[in-house]
This record gives sequence, C-alpha cells and structure tokens, in this order.
Amino acid sequence: MPAAMLMIYNSPVYCVMEIAGADGEPRGVEILDKFARRETYLEGELAEMFRHGVRQIASATPSVEALDGFISQFDGLMQQPLALH
Repeated sequence: MPAAMLMIYNSPVYCVMEIAGADGEPRGVEILDKFARRETYLEGELAEMFRHGVRQIASATPSVEALDGFISQFDGLMQQPLALH
C-alpha cells in the first residue's frame, strides 16, 4: 500500500494534511499557509506535539479562530514555497 495523505483541517488560511506511511501509520503532518503561499512538514516529536495540541483544542469547543491561532505558532517553520503542479 503506498503512502497516503489525509486532509485533516482546511480553513481560509491553513490546510493541514496527515501523511501516513505504506503501513498506514502516521508519519508526519504537512501544514500549508494559503495566504503566504508556503508550507512545512513536521515529523517525529514535533508532529506529535502538533497532534497533541490539535487534540486538546478539538476536545473543547473548537473554532476556526482557535485552530488557526494554534497553527500560527508554526508559521516560523514554514519556509518552503508552496508550488502548485
């Protein structure tokens, strides 16, 4: 089974995709900033920290503002220009 991408969040500002390996296990998280047209890929402990933060927000009454606010903490890591194919 090939690696898979699953969109887990999509707002007017950000798009977040979970990347799974061929075994189906989560490998990383790709975050896209639509306005800045840049992206980053998180894996390992950083990806797990991101997932944990999202789970905490989702366990309350999540809002686009709360999720976008959390994701914006990762803006400094988004250095890769977003390229559309």
